[in-house]
Amino acid sequence: MNEIKAGQVVELTVLENLGSRWILTDGHKEIPLNSSEVSTPLTIGNRIKVFLYVNRRGDLQATTVIPHILLGEYGWAKVIKVTNEGAFVDIGTTQEALVKAEDLPKIRSLWPKGGDYLFLTLYTNRDGELFGRLITEEKVNELYEDADEEMFNKNVKARAYRLLPVGSFLLGIDIPYRIFVHHSEMEAEPRLGQDVEVRIIKVKEDGTMNGSMLPRKHERLSLDAEKIYEYLQSVGGKMPFSDQSTPEEIFEMFDMSKGAFKRALGVLMKAKKVKQENGWTEII
Repeated sequence: MNEIKAGQVVELTVLENLGSRWILTDGHKEIPLNSSEVSTPLTIGNRIKVFLYVNRRGDLQATTVIPHILLGEYGWAKVIKVTNEGAFVDIGTTQEALVKAEDLPKIRSLWPKGGDYLFLTLYTNRDGELFGRLITEEKVNELYEDADEEMFNKNVKARAYRLLPVGSFLLGIDIPYRIFVHHSEMEAEPRLGQDVEVRIIKVKEDGTMNGSMLPRKHERLSLDAEKIYEYLQSVGGKMPFSDQSTPEEIFEMFDMSKGAFKRALGVLMKAKKVKQENGWTEII
């Protein structure tokens, strides 16, 4: 019989009840299970399925809460907290797993935050401690499907799984595809595991996709519109300037022509960001 160890899901036999805990066995080892985890009555000789982990004392222990990610399997794990050690993730059981700092991006600002999700599998060290291993490009090729042309120009939700200077590689959350976003197609690099919205700008012959995190051209505010909107925000959301203002007033305040000012206001009003009334412009 193979030796049982941390990280495994196994069926064990109920050996005895010690009040605060039950003792389980595989016929060779005795492993405790906290009574607080037992939701249905147990009797001596019952066979139950449990997940094995190492407790703080370094002893093997059982839990009836089976994780949604197992050794050799991959899935999304929610980041619980981040420390200098790395990112601790929820794998769906009583024990959390650690993705070591050395496996995270070299730039600390690109580390995941609490609430982000990492795509990973589990492994244990010699002492039986649980760790998370991020998905590799080779495994992505195995698990993720080739996209078809119907994805072109669609907006999809995705999470970054690999960050490089040239750009970010993402996995679809609701679609089984991978996406590459070149650094020129983003305003800021996403964190590892961060949820982002991506527009598909190319579906390549090999089934991979290129995406953009920038808005479509008609969705982008002009620089003049941004300048006006930032000014509105700085003065409480309302200003005594509109398309009825004189060219001199506009130039003195915004350093732009009246024509440029009117076009910028048109962009803001079309985007339903501002409205004009009685010679005033205010944020909606």
